[in-house]
Formats: sequence, structure tokens, C-alpha cells
Amino acid sequence: MSAALVDLRSDTVTRPTAAMREAMMTAPLGDDVFGDDPSVNALQEKIAAMLGFEAALFMPTGTQSNLCAVLSHCQRGDEYIVGQFQHCYRWEGGGAAVFGSVQPQPLDHQPDGTLALEAIDAAIKPDDPHFARTRLLALENTLGGKVMPLSWIEQATGLARKRGLATHLDGARLFNAAVEVAARDGGGAQAAARRIAQHFDSVSICFSKGLGTPAGSALCGSKDLIARARRIRKMAGGGMRQAGMLAAAASHALDHHVERLARDHALAARLAKGMAGIDGVQVEAPQTNIVFVDLTGVARERGPALIEALRSEGVLATGLYRLRFVTHLDVDEAGVDRAIAAFRRFFKA
Repeated sequence: MSAALVDLRSDTVTRPTAAMREAMMTAPLGDDVFGDDPSVNALQEKIAAMLGFEAALFMPTGTQSNLCAVLSHCQRGDEYIVGQFQHCYRWEGGGAAVFGSVQPQPLDHQPDGTLALEAIDAAIKPDDPHFARTRLLALENTLGGKVMPLSWIEQATGLARKRGLATHLDGARLFNAAVEVAARDGGGAQAAARRIAQHFDSVSICFSKGLGTPAGSALCGSKDLIARARRIRKMAGGGMRQAGMLAAAASHALDHHVERLARDHALAARLAKGMAGIDGVQVEAPQTNIVFVDLTGVARERGPALIEALRSEGVLATGLYRLRFVTHLDVDEAGVDRAIAAFRRFFKA
């Protein structure tokens, strides 16, 4: 990160650390489409074992990983139940519907980000030719930085299994959730991630967010599901060749960047505290590394000007009236304090 820039737009903006670059440069390579890239194979075995699955598949992006998951669980004319603000429904271009003729059935979220169990149950269609066939419940953790309660995950996935549905977790930031679960319940973050993942038939993990790699995600599931996903990945153009350099970065991140996510969470809390207490500014207390700020009243009208004022001081964020700030491994205490100072100067607070 440039000393002149505090980039809080997303945790996708990170650069590889020196140690990660070294791991990438020394990675043994092969051709992953032929299945003989040793670094890719090692990563797939590592993440599958870590989360308790039979197999895993390295993907270029989390969007493709979710797409391959949905299309591996569902066929044309099927549907999946999903939350209105989940990434695989709202921000992935409608891929399952466009490419797979799989219909989403979106549900409203409760204030904590969960879906009401009664709403899930009511959304499952009867076996009738008038309806799409409900095949899958897709959840997300974290959702907008919120950690989904493990007790709710158990209930929701249990309901799905009882009704004959498969379950998928968009765990792009699963390890952020796991760090918070571990801090609350004890044990390590990797063990917590496994406890969360065990409730799902498939889990997608993103390496390029909090874990800080240049690119890449993984889909975990049964051997049969991963075999189906591999075919879909090929059709979607996701078969990379010497992908081992990216896989090596992900393996390094799993070894060295999971527990450190707690620092990102602490920085988000510091940022939220520093921006609070201003008229018309409502700061949502972060649970992980994402801080949302809602502008109300007169302050709301100043949203676009605020983003530009922050940018002029070398602080980047997203949003207009609901702003999002994301901490990550390229942000430190000094950067957070610079962001707070610029924010408060704008409001003369």
C-alpha cells in the first residue's frame, strides 16, 4: 500500500506480502486442466481436509465458485432459496439463471442477517409441475460483515435436509467468521471454520479477500459434486493452466494469514469508534472487518461530497449515503487514524 493512500474500499485490494511472493515464485507448476499442477493439487487437498470435505476445486473467482456450486446441485427448472442481499443472488449477474436456467427464490433478511426459518420452510415448493423444483438452500457467512449464529446455521441446514434440500455456503469470508467464533467460544480459527462448514454439502472459500492473495477461490464438497463442478468450470472458462503460482499464494495464506484476521477486526472497531458521535452519522458496530456508516438528515445530502473529500486526503471508501469501509492486511493503525481524522474534518467534528 502506498504511504499516501489508505484504501478501505474492500479487502480485495491487498498486495501479496514478500513471503507470499516468494512462495509464488518457488511454486512447482504443472497444467491444472490436465490435473497435474502439484501446487494446485496440494491446495485442494489442504482446504478440503481443513474444512472436512472429500474434495475441493480451485477456481479463478468466488463468483465462478458459487456458480459452479449452484449448477452442480441444481438442474434446469430447479430453484435455490437465497437471501435478498447474498452475493450469489444480488451481485453475481444472475449467473445461475442466465447460464443454468436455475431460478433463485430470494427471501428477506432479518435484522441480524439471518433468514426466518418459517420463511425458508414456506418457500419450499410442493412437487407440482406448476412450480420450479426447490433443490438448494444457499447461505452466506459472513453477510455484510455479520457473523451468522452457529445455532441458526444448524437449524436452517437441518430444516433443509429434512425437506430434502442440499445446502451451500458462500464462505467468501468464512475465516473472518471463524476468527470471531473462536474468540467467543475458544479454540483456533481453523477448527471454528470446520465447525461451521460441517453443516453444508458445499462451501466456497475466497482467498483474495481477508486472506490477501492476488486471486482465487475454492469450492469444497463431495467427490461427486466436485467432479460435476469441474465440468461446469471448464464450460465457464475457468480451467487455468499453470495456476500453481496462485495456488501457492492461497496455501501460504491458509498457513499464515488466518489468525491475523483478528487484527483487521480490531482495526474496524477502532475505525467505527473514531467516526461515531457526529450528528447525522450512524455507525454500525462491526462484528468483523467491515464498517457501515449511514448518513441521515442534512448529512445524507453530503454523501457524494464526503467520498470526494476523503479521496482528496488519500482515503478511499465506497458508497454514497451508506458508506462501506473495509480493513485488511494492507491497513494499519496509522492509516485508520488518518481515515478517522479526514472523516471528522469533513464534518468539522
